[in-house]
Amino acid sequence: MASHGTTGRGAAGDVVVGVSDSLAGLAALRRGILEARRTGRTLVAVRAWEPPEGDAVFRRWPEPSWGRLWSDRAWQLLDRAFELAAGGPPGDLRIVRRVVRGPAGPALCSIASSPDDLLVIGKARPRGPLARLHHRPVHRHIPARAECEVLVVAGPRLLPREARILRRGDTVERRSRAAGLAP
Repeated sequence: MASHGTTGRGAAGDVVVGVSDSLAGLAALRRGILEARRTGRTLVAVRAWEPPEGDAVFRRWPEPSWGRLWSDRAWQLLDRAFELAAGGPPGDLRIVRRVVRGPAGPALCSIASSPDDLLVIGKARPRGPLARLHHRPVHRHIPARAECEVLVVAGPRLLPREARILRRGDTVERRSRAAGLAP
């Protein structure tokens, strides 16, 4: 398959996808794969991460081993997202995987900097008043600042019971992995 460009600078641009392991993030990754396949573009899968206690605290008391740990975890989550969304990275596409330290919105806007790029992001459906108070929603930051076309993919609608079942299944999987019972 011929590739129609290189990362961020090709004539036809790239399909840049903000990857997370949320249902909306997985839907965005599936749509990004579909768009890259349909247009023959390179798929650039980006996972942004920040230190859990905040970047200001980490800059004041940097610990390189913690930074490596969080970066490695971001790579694992990127690989897991491909497994969950598509059963693994598609072999028929040119894929560039990137893990970037920083807020997701600015990181994605800097990577999808060509007007020919397509930026695909997921938008979770907020549940309850506290969910709407998210301090830096990516789906608001990017359309206001992106220099390329933006495609916002909504996550699936779940009934409250379905969401609990999915969360419980993920908890059981994590516990069995921690106990050494699952790969």
